[in-house]
Amino acid sequence: MEIIARLAKEFKISEKRVEDTVALIDEGNTIPFIARYRKEVTGALDDQVLRNLDERLKYLRNLEEQREKVRASIETLGFMTEEISKSLDEAETLTEIDDIYRPFRPKRKTRASVAREKGLGPLAEAIYAQEKDSKTPEEMAPEYINEELGVNTPEEALAGASDIIAEMISDDAELRKRLRYVCFMQGKISACAAKVPEEGQEKADLGVYAMYENFSEALNKIAGHRVLALNRGENEEILKVSVEFDRAKAMNIVKMLHVTGNNACSQFVESAADDSYDRLIFPSLEREMRTALTDEANESAIKVFALNLNQLLMQPPVKNKVTLGLDPGYRMGCKVAVVDGIGKVLDTAVIYPVPPFNKIEEAKKKIKALIAKHSVEIIAIGNGTASHETEVFAAEVIKEIGGGVAYMVVSEAGASVYSASKLAAEEFPDYDVNLRSAVSIARRLQDPLAELVKIDPKAIGVGQYQHDMPQNRLSEALDGVVESAVNRVGVDLNTASVPLLSRVAGVNSTVAKNIVAYREENGEFSSRAELKKVPKLGPKAFEQCAGFLRVHGGRNFLDNTAVHPESYAAAKELLEKLGYTPDDVKKNRISGDINEKIAALGKNKLAEELGIGVPTLDDIVAELCRPGRDPRDELPAPMLRTDVLGIESLKEGMELTGTVRNVTDFGAFVDIGVHQDGLVHISQFGKFVKHPLEAVSVGDIVTVWVLSVDVKKGRISLTMRKNK
Repeated sequence: MEIIARLAKEFKISEKRVEDTVALIDEGNTIPFIARYRKEVTGALDDQVLRNLDERLKYLRNLEEQREKVRASIETLGFMTEEISKSLDEAETLTEIDDIYRPFRPKRKTRASVAREKGLGPLAEAIYAQEKDSKTPEEMAPEYINEELGVNTPEEALAGASDIIAEMISDDAELRKRLRYVCFMQGKISACAAKVPEEGQEKADLGVYAMYENFSEALNKIAGHRVLALNRGENEEILKVSVEFDRAKAMNIVKMLHVTGNNACSQFVESAADDSYDRLIFPSLEREMRTALTDEANESAIKVFALNLNQLLMQPPVKNKVTLGLDPGYRMGCKVAVVDGIGKVLDTAVIYPVPPFNKIEEAKKKIKALIAKHSVEIIAIGNGTASHETEVFAAEVIKEIGGGVAYMVVSEAGASVYSASKLAAEEFPDYDVNLRSAVSIARRLQDPLAELVKIDPKAIGVGQYQHDMPQNRLSEALDGVVESAVNRVGVDLNTASVPLLSRVAGVNSTVAKNIVAYREENGEFSSRAELKKVPKLGPKAFEQCAGFLRVHGGRNFLDNTAVHPESYAAAKELLEKLGYTPDDVKKNRISGDINEKIAALGKNKLAEELGIGVPTLDDIVAELCRPGRDPRDELPAPMLRTDVLGIESLKEGMELTGTVRNVTDFGAFVDIGVHQDGLVHISQFGKFVKHPLEAVSVGDIVTVWVLSVDVKKGRISLTMRKNK
């Protein structure tokens, strides 16, 4: 119940709401199902909030588990006190619990443990007590000489006592907590070149890390992307990175807590405290600061990656258009694939319109023939090697045939990973790897979501430093994004691939394969209810997945909506009460007047009569008004082109329209129709923003102006501030 109360406070939700939501999670319900079909229980929390709550729930449960483990361990050792118990009760993080347990944790061999084995623990404790009229350390030491234990002189005894006191100070949980806070608030992270040139040698070229040659920034202010850049520079042995913290200020805190007297013993403890800070505390503190900064930077980068991925997956599809996919290349030529309106491959070819072959006329002849033969309406061009030259070639073809066809450059990130995968081999056993890639590029334009789910989300490349992230955490976050997007859009049960089906709530890869196998053996599904015949798809799985799967033209008109089967009776009764028929739904004859009819009857009263909640009633009405709706259709259509620009034709101040391809902590990359995306730095948005995501998202169509162009380096700087 303490966890429930804490979650309620953190998420600003009533305890009852949190308790009921946690119960749904513990019952094995998926987040998409809870978000969509249990709104009455959760108060209509969206799936991202639910994922955050689920993640926090796991952390707090782990915290409680660790708290009790530490408590039991300390009690077993016989060291538990009221003070330690109280500290454990009040600890709010795993780090704080770890600090409390530190003095009692079994240690590897240390200087202090060796000294204790020599019987010097009582000497250290007597000195540390710093009693007013006690003997001096030098007077105490001779009593602890023991040649059998390896203590041969008073000096050796005092050295061992100093090591023990240093470790006692280092293990102080309260001291670590204070130093951690002050260091974070007042410390700095600095960097310089890892290799200092010897006299007469030139300074090493730091390349992309040049800005970090003499770098220093406050720990509590440094941006996440700079932390990740410093880490990468350090890993590549180009940078030397360190934490700077005022030692005198730190020692004041140490002495305030541990130097309690004013005698010879106090002076001895002060000397041991100096050793403790330099040898034990600060190195540990530096590691903690670096780890904390990295963890925060990773979480921020993962969040940006997740938001970008969501926007990319939710890009509007270009539906029912015959598409020609071009996978550009130099040595291996440009691979061509034509697919029909639902992605079925109609034709393939290989052309060589770019260096070193330059068979331009022959290539034009082939492409024109394919366009004419299959009535191609749109061309998708991959943005990889030779993309710009292929784009120029496509624009010339379009011009020569008199228009009627447009093109779009499509990100081919991950296409090569998919093409060489077992999945692609099963899907296209008769095509080589390169032609599979051309098919994937064409389909990415037709339906980004359906095609991109076949690729590991990490390979899609809409983030920053994704290869430096903790991969399990990144995968978990990105998988959640893909699952959310797939279930928000809904999946056609009769056309969906195994990868797409396996992202549906409640459906794993085995069940997805069984669905496809059942479909191939028995023909198209005629109803959602038929899913119950699929092997290994039990009642719980059906409950979780049914509402997200669509059956177009099936026996039950509600099977083509997001209305869950558990609400079919309520939906049909609603239609009857309002004077509509299933045929009205099928033929889109239900309009805004349905809300007027509901208002006349009283929404709350009507929901009660139907045995459902008001949120469910609202969702049913939305589906009846627009059965089979795709939420992506409400977004701006992707920008198609018929001509092309070269980077050399860009001039300062030129106004252009482009598509946002990636958003990072420091800006947004915009495709303006040349091979190289331009960067809109965070300082160049039309308004002040703390993060670029406040201003733009992946897929946005934006107006930009050219700030500067470096043709040699292929760098384009853009602004979204109109030049007055």
